[in-house]
Amino acid sequence: MRLWFISLAFALLLSAGDISPRVGIIEIYGAHKVSVKKIKDALGVSEGDVLPSSREDAEARIAKIPGVVASRIEAVCCNEGKMILYVGIEEKNSPHFDFRPSPTGDVALPQEIVENYRALMDAVAQSIRGRNADEDLTNGYSLMADPQCRELQQNFVQMVARDLALGDQVLRQSGSADQRTIAAYVLQYGPRDSRSSKTIIDGLQYALQDQEDTVRENAMRSLKAIAVGAKLHPEQQIRIELTWFIELMNSVVWSDRRDASLALVNLTEQRDPETLELLRQRALASVVEMARWRDLQHALPGFILAGRIAGLDEKQIQAAWLSGDREELIQATLKPRRKRATASAVSQLAK
Repeated sequence: MRLWFISLAFALLLSAGDISPRVGIIEIYGAHKVSVKKIKDALGVSEGDVLPSSREDAEARIAKIPGVVASRIEAVCCNEGKMILYVGIEEKNSPHFDFRPSPTGDVALPQEIVENYRALMDAVAQSIRGRNADEDLTNGYSLMADPQCRELQQNFVQMVARDLALGDQVLRQSGSADQRTIAAYVLQYGPRDSRSSKTIIDGLQYALQDQEDTVRENAMRSLKAIAVGAKLHPEQQIRIELTWFIELMNSVVWSDRRDASLALVNLTEQRDPETLELLRQRALASVVEMARWRDLQHALPGFILAGRIAGLDEKQIQAAWLSGDREELIQATLKPRRKRATASAVSQLAK
């Protein structure tokens, strides 16, 4: 029986001796027609209960509910010292995100890159324990505040410049999910000349449809970093397509929605009307669900996107958030396009 997915932060809690993690919040998303009560009954866990040992049993029970095509449960740390249980539901005839079949090739990254990546992951764990996990994305790739992490990350710049084509090949062809996960992370450190940038962006956007959660997660993080750097260095002429990020907002997997929303907050800062309209058309229900989540850290990206869809400026969104009344902004977002309030009308939210 496979154990639950446990975040790094939660793993650290366990190492400190907490052997009875409890559920603080249960959030169900994607359920628009199926009874939430039926889902909770099938889940078999209530807020305050001990976290069960297997998510697969719970997912199997939920999958038997009529109208449910797929389900996914993730336990995430933490809200007031307790776990947050995100229960994703995909209903019949709802937006569906297709993942590519896993490749089967035996191509692999150089051992030097693999060892440096694993050393980085160990160092990141130490930096989290030391509360020194801040990162700088202004170069177009992650550089952490922790000196050891930063040095290991800087090593990738030369490594990836030498093996960029191989990294792209691994991302597309390797049958090893671990190899693809590493490639999706290290490609952000590649050169920024026009040819290399195209290879990097195309490869990472291809990885957004990978079967493996960790590959998609690293690809989104890498693209987010590249986008931050590109905004500060327009001479790089880097363009990132937002379609797959928007589609991932409808994924049954919580981490897909989290990472896609974080990336879209950065990628919609310029308020491109076509992008916001596509987001409204393709993922409005998902944006609203996220904006209503009870954990404020996880709800904020969805709330910001909801405010931008509604036509509010950043000061208005911030004021609405600080007011604590999220629902008024959300209702403005849900109004039909031809009837939605203008920026001057919804500015009342900021008062």
